Amino acid sequence: MQATLVSQVFLPLALFVIMLSVGMSLKVIDFQRVLAQPKAILLGMLAQLICLPLLGWGVIHLFNLPLLLAAGLMILTLAPGGATSNAITLLAKGDTALSVSLTAINSLIVPFSLPLLALIIFNALSMGAAEIDFPVAKTIMQMLLITLLPVGLGMLFAYLYPTLNQRLRGVCRSLALILMVMTVVLLVVTSWSRLILVLPQLALPVMTLVLAAMLMGFLTAKWAGFSEPKQITLLVEVGLQNAGTALLVTSTLLQSPEMSASALVYGVLMQIPALILIAWRNREIFSRGVREGRSLG
Repeated sequence: MQATLVSQVFLPLALFVIMLSVGMSLKVIDFQRVLAQPKAILLGMLAQLICLPLLGWGVIHLFNLPLLLAAGLMILTLAPGGATSNAITLLAKGDTALSVSLTAINSLIVPFSLPLLALIIFNALSMGAAEIDFPVAKTIMQMLLITLLPVGLGMLFAYLYPTLNQRLRGVCRSLALILMVMTVVLLVVTSWSRLILVLPQLALPVMTLVLAAMLMGFLTAKWAGFSEPKQITLLVEVGLQNAGTALLVTSTLLQSPEMSASALVYGVLMQIPALILIAWRNREIFSRGVREGRSLG
């Protein structure tokens, strides 16, 4: 299977199903509660758009990364949120409405903030002035198609068929997890030759960035006195970036394989702490399954 087929066909389909499962778990009242408590939204945006790039700047200098790999990693810090983070929040029992709201807001802000901040960062990294012809309308449309549309369809299905939705929601959630794992595996297989070359240089900086950002999101929410679901949401939203958007910028717009390598390694390695988080948050379900299996045996 070719990498272009994975990124252009399978990945959008997988993201659509994942976001459909998110919508099936939401009600309008979930958004009303978020809007009634804007503190979480404001703190989430502050951590994502300001604190995270500063953290990334510290990481690339701590590990003294080569210029283009450093630039690629910094672009990741400018691409917060995404469909995957919504799904991880759902699977990790976070506040999904808050996660989706942050993603929706970011989809409107990032097309403008990313190219402007990227120019500043490129100049600071001594890359010289560069113009990024960022396709704002196309990016917003893509975010609408893979985030808001399936969420809306899922919510509509839940409203029209609440009983059926209650039965199918768990199945769709499991399917979302399977699709997420399959997407990661396919990306690794189709891009293995590039990954193996840069993995030694990028593995430790990427994991340091992911874990430090997750900790920053969690501590920010805990300091603010948020509930446990909101703490998990900010942990995920701040800690796990939109590798898809970063790949779009680095490979399609900037046409830099070196920068794209940073986004690709990040997109793969960030799944490790994400899956550990999901397993930990669902440990009671797994433990119950093990006990039932033993009793049947």
